[in-house]
Amino acid sequence: MKQTANNFSATRIQLEGVRKQAIEMGRRRLLVTGVFIMAAFMAISLRLVDLMVVDSNELARIDRGFKAIQAPVSRASIVDRNGVIIAISLPTASLYSDPALIQDPHEAARRLAQILPELDRQEIYRKITLDKRFVWLKRNLSPDQHYRINALGEPGFGFKHEERRVYPQGPLMAHVIGLTDTDGKGTAGVEKYFNSILDENVASLRLSLDVRVQSLVRQALIDTMTEFKAIGAAAVVMDVSTGEVLSLVSLPDFDPNTPGLASPDAIFNRVTKGVYEMGSTFKLFTAAMALDTGAVQLDDGYDASEPIQVARYTISDYHGKNRWLSIPEILVYSSNIGSAKMALDVGGERQQSYLNDFGLMDPAEIELPEIGKPLLPRPWREISTMTVSFGHGIAVSPLQLTNGVAALVNGGMFHPPTILRQVTGATVPGVRVIDQATSNSMRGLMRLVVEYGTGKNAETAGYMVGGKTGTSDKLVNGAYSNDKRIASFVAAFPMDKPRYVVFVLVDEPVGIKRTFNYATGGWVAAPTAQKIIASMGPLLGITPRVVVASNENKKPTRKTFMRDLERALEVR
Repeated sequence: MKQTANNFSATRIQLEGVRKQAIEMGRRRLLVTGVFIMAAFMAISLRLVDLMVVDSNELARIDRGFKAIQAPVSRASIVDRNGVIIAISLPTASLYSDPALIQDPHEAARRLAQILPELDRQEIYRKITLDKRFVWLKRNLSPDQHYRINALGEPGFGFKHEERRVYPQGPLMAHVIGLTDTDGKGTAGVEKYFNSILDENVASLRLSLDVRVQSLVRQALIDTMTEFKAIGAAAVVMDVSTGEVLSLVSLPDFDPNTPGLASPDAIFNRVTKGVYEMGSTFKLFTAAMALDTGAVQLDDGYDASEPIQVARYTISDYHGKNRWLSIPEILVYSSNIGSAKMALDVGGERQQSYLNDFGLMDPAEIELPEIGKPLLPRPWREISTMTVSFGHGIAVSPLQLTNGVAALVNGGMFHPPTILRQVTGATVPGVRVIDQATSNSMRGLMRLVVEYGTGKNAETAGYMVGGKTGTSDKLVNGAYSNDKRIASFVAAFPMDKPRYVVFVLVDEPVGIKRTFNYATGGWVAAPTAQKIIASMGPLLGITPRVVVASNENKKPTRKTFMRDLERALEVR
């Protein structure tokens, strides 16, 4: 029994020793762990002090990259007349390098080239080893690129908040909207003209253009260019009461989101910068000034049976009637001879005065920097008076011609063209250039051209279209070409109360089988205008009406012209 008690006591002592040994070992382990934890905290604290005190700029650069995306933009948006966005600035980040902080240039260049494959690896290495403290590497990063570069943790890479100008409509408004450079400053178009205003970050700049109309006009021009293998085309749609431009298309065009891919021809604005001899469309101005001055009356006319010989020049008609022509017939059959004689009765001085009033003698005044200067006869001789009467020897822009015709049909008031939306319902002041009665007569005459003459292919059901064709040979190396021409057509509708003028120009069209190999304004440009009017009429709320057409089975006579002219004037 005593032996058993002694054994139990020995065992208890032994267990006590083991327990004390275990407790001591635990204390030692806790002490070591505590030392390591303290060392870790000290290391982290020292690093934080280093980041915040020693090199706070480095931390700021890393953090700035993410915050840049949320920064507000400073350049105002541009919208169409209905508020559709045409141009908008989005916040973005641009990458730069501080070569002094790059620890391993080779590795940094390799890793960056993987994220930005469009950059050359050797070029990256060259830049990040320059003896500079700031080097641009890539402007306007995408959010994904920004995130991945930031994740590299390279202290020598930094981000700068910038803006990227984005054009959601692509090439649709290219020649109007223009471009900005990498610093966001306008270099062309509206972006340049209103650069300072846009930088003031106004709510938005509202243009008069309508994205819907612009789209259908552009597509119609593309189809025409393709069909007739033309090298270019242009079109304008203008509100005759305000001078507002609803559509301005110049082809070929470009995508302002990638301007570096655009050719010089694509950047050229044919509507405002290009000037062309407009051919027979000018006969409208000649007839208007002759009627307005009283030089002729609607039932007057001229002998067009023989060509006019002036010095070494011969003025003849393309498809001459070789007889006496009334004033309506001169326009309907597009007689150069009759127009030239009419201009002589008006006189050179008065001719120039009227053309100036119609805005055809000086560059157009519109809110765009790309404006062409008209080419005028110098000096203005008698032969100039005659040739200008049918659109030769003078070159103007499509915008100028459209603006002038608007004044012919709107009651005789000239409104300067604008690409800014006007206040709805407000009266836009204008300058009277012809009498109301003269304007009424011109509307009737233009209607006859579409009913009976060279503008038949512009007839649009329900819209009472009036207009005038134009075809002119192009000047090539100082001489008129026999196979290169400008085909154009100017239309207004509805002629009883005109609201819009539509002008179409096609540069160097090639005749096709469907047009019997003709490439004139009547065969090329007039059908294009018809497509535009048929599409935009319902879009803009113009209700089609039943229009009593002329009897095409009967050969028109002077009496027929005058009857239909009176009918056209009665519906005003």
